[in-house]
Amino acid sequence: MPVPSPVPCSRSTAAGSLSEDPTAGKAEAVSASGTKRSPRKAISLALQGGGAHGAFTWGVVDRLLQEEGISISGISGTSAGAMNAVVMASGLAKGGPDEARAALTLFWRDVSRDGRLSPLQRTAFDRLLGNWSLARNPAYLAFEVASRFLSPYDFNPLNINPLREILNVHVDFEAIRASSVKVFISATNVHTGRARIFGHEDMTADAVMASACLPFIFQAVEIDGVPYWDGGYMGNPPLFPLYEKVEADDILLVQINPILREETPRTSAEIQNRINEITFNASLLSQLRAIDQVTQLIEQGLLTRWTLGGSGFRRVRLHRIGGADQLVNLDVTSKMNAEWAFLQHLRDVGRQAAEDFLAAHYDDIGKRSTLDLRLELAD
Repeated sequence: MPVPSPVPCSRSTAAGSLSEDPTAGKAEAVSASGTKRSPRKAISLALQGGGAHGAFTWGVVDRLLQEEGISISGISGTSAGAMNAVVMASGLAKGGPDEARAALTLFWRDVSRDGRLSPLQRTAFDRLLGNWSLARNPAYLAFEVASRFLSPYDFNPLNINPLREILNVHVDFEAIRASSVKVFISATNVHTGRARIFGHEDMTADAVMASACLPFIFQAVEIDGVPYWDGGYMGNPPLFPLYEKVEADDILLVQINPILREETPRTSAEIQNRINEITFNASLLSQLRAIDQVTQLIEQGLLTRWTLGGSGFRRVRLHRIGGADQLVNLDVTSKMNAEWAFLQHLRDVGRQAAEDFLAAHYDDIGKRSTLDLRLELAD
């Protein structure tokens, strides 16, 4: 089957300056409702990780893949974002947007089916309350205590991880490597503490497993003798590969972990949850700050595309679809909840968030940023 380049999708928040960019594609597109969309817009997707909360991203992507006015040129992701990225990229390469949507549904369905065997389930009390948390689950509480003095090398010496088998069932890595849609995922080098970016040309199941390797749960994933942990520590998600290696000037960030919380956490669970959010947002904020600085230098005429011998400095337009309003009330334990009803709920929330973004900002894509970094990065 021919490889799409880039992949057009069919149709049914907010960098720096908001000034318009006169450059844009010329192909006319039609929305799912029959409304003419002009022109077709090339974007890159940056998918944040967050365990089961990655089902929110599934919903966002599922909606975007229905948009004929959008073509996907590049995808980056970390942890659950990396899973979504490679499943989507494989589907796009093999059969286009419809194949990608079907692949994502089957992938998350299998994740949920496998999760039914886990002792980490909601208690009857939480089900009664409609609470998605696992914080009252005895197995979770026992694991929390045991993980203080036992490592994955102790309680999982055979290094069993069912996600690997699910990945191999749903992802054609050879198709990804041959595709013109560029894919990048991040993992953290345990020895150096630096991010390792795996490009689509060297994409493997090991690379994806490394990107999703939480060190308190899984043994480090070794690739060419180098151990890797979850990529969220150093790049969640990685933005600069999209900035440097993908031609599309619009980057759409799908963000799971909220940056802002108004209240000070006071309980042990609340503190743990906030530490998790801060840790996995730190690298994202650093990247956004660097992009904002480059944008300001370009605006001031102090930096051009040809600075440093054409090193690729350019102005990009940033957008964001976030689930802060819906995800902010979910605690960190729910990131391990693979219950199908929960995943479907997150998918639906993600689809609605994407729908709202498209309704408000579709016309801004290719013209201006809708993510105001000055406001986002203000103290």
